[in-house]
Order: sequence, then C-alpha cells, then structure tokens
Amino acid sequence: MNHPTGLTGPTPQNRLADVTPLVHPRLRSVVTAPRPAQSRSLDLRVRAQRIQIDELVVDDPHQVLAHARQAALDDPETAEQLGYSTTEPLPLPDAAALLCALYDTDALMAMGLRLTRHTTRVSASNQQTEPVSLVRSTMPED
Repeated sequence: MNHPTGLTGPTPQNRLADVTPLVHPRLRSVVTAPRPAQSRSLDLRVRAQRIQIDELVVDDPHQVLAHARQAALDDPETAEQLGYSTTEPLPLPDAAALLCALYDTDALMAMGLRLTRHTTRVSASNQQTEPVSLVRSTMPED
C-alpha cells in the first residue's frame, strides 16, 4: 500500500488493528468472556432493641434494707459494683438499686417496693434507615 509520505506497509494505526491476541482456541471463550460485575450484597439485617423499665417506689424502707443486706451477702460482686462495703450500711437508694438489679418485679413487690409505672422502649433500624422507635407506658391499677 502506497502512502502520500512514500512509506509502504501498514501505518501505526493499522498495525494495532491487525494484531490479534495469541490465545489457545480452547481458552479463547474463557479469556474473551466478559466478567460479570460483582454485586454488592445489601445488608437487610434489622437490629432491634427492647428496654423495659419498671419504676418502683419504696413502701417499706426497713424491709427493703433487710432484703438488700441479705442480697449483698448472697451476691457480693453485684453489691460491690454499687459501692457496698461490709463496714458501712447500704443507704436506701443503693439498697433499692441492688434489689432491682437482682430480682424481678414480682419479687421486688414482696420485698417492700411498689410498681408505679412499666415502660417499654423499642427501637429498630438497619444501616440504610433511621431508627423507628416506640414507647409504651402503663400504670398499674391501685
């Protein structure tokens, strides 16, 4: 092929078009097949949290303190986390907190505490959405 520049043969642009990769015929379909795009997995997990809060009032301080002293002897690790020491008596708020940490509501009511309100807070969300929250509160009938 004659070119205006006097050069014969393929031009640099034509050389690239004439070059075909040397691939074994059995591998050609594998090598030339387009790779499927990797799909990102969508995180569909929803995390839910439920917090139940029982609000109690001390009706019988002497009974609460007596039960708390016994609870501190039965579970010294929990009592220690609340600041209980064997040398000083538990103040009433600490005694109530210790009992609430160790016992369910029914047992607490038998120990001199009275349930005034039960609240449940629920929230749920995934990574793509804002949390959805629900708060339900009930007061026991006297």
